[in-house]
Amino acid sequence: MDEVDCRILQELQGGFPVSERPYELVAERLSIPCEELWGRIQSLLGDGVIRRMGISLDYSQLGFSGTLAAVSIEPHRVNEAARVIGAFDEVTHCYLRKDPFNIWFTIIVPDKQNIAGILEQIRSALALESSRLLNLPAKQVFKLDARFAPSL
Repeated sequence: MDEVDCRILQELQGGFPVSERPYELVAERLSIPCEELWGRIQSLLGDGVIRRMGISLDYSQLGFSGTLAAVSIEPHRVNEAARVIGAFDEVTHCYLRKDPFNIWFTIIVPDKQNIAGILEQIRSALALESSRLLNLPAKQVFKLDARFAPSL
């Protein structure tokens, strides 16, 4: 990574423009050609320096409700459970953990009442006892604005 890559990373972490052609605006702010910006971003992605680029919305500000949930499922049923959980459009993340509650997932819905219904459908489809499914709604939300300062 050189100084231009560091400037690109700083620019992408904050103030990303909402525009029809955002990369042109970022390139202009950095005083480099858009083709160079795009090529460097692709290299940073390919090298694993950037793992993900995407929007992060505060669902509560949009009037939605969400929860973190987990199930405790036998290891030989993990793939089955992942298919059942992942079939719901409302599930935004689903990941495996080394824990008795080994599949964790998030649900975001327009109506808070839908959360219980979705969790019940998942519990029923997997024939789980109620004690093997956790619903962990946030009591308080902390938003961290973590920005990483690349070094040369």
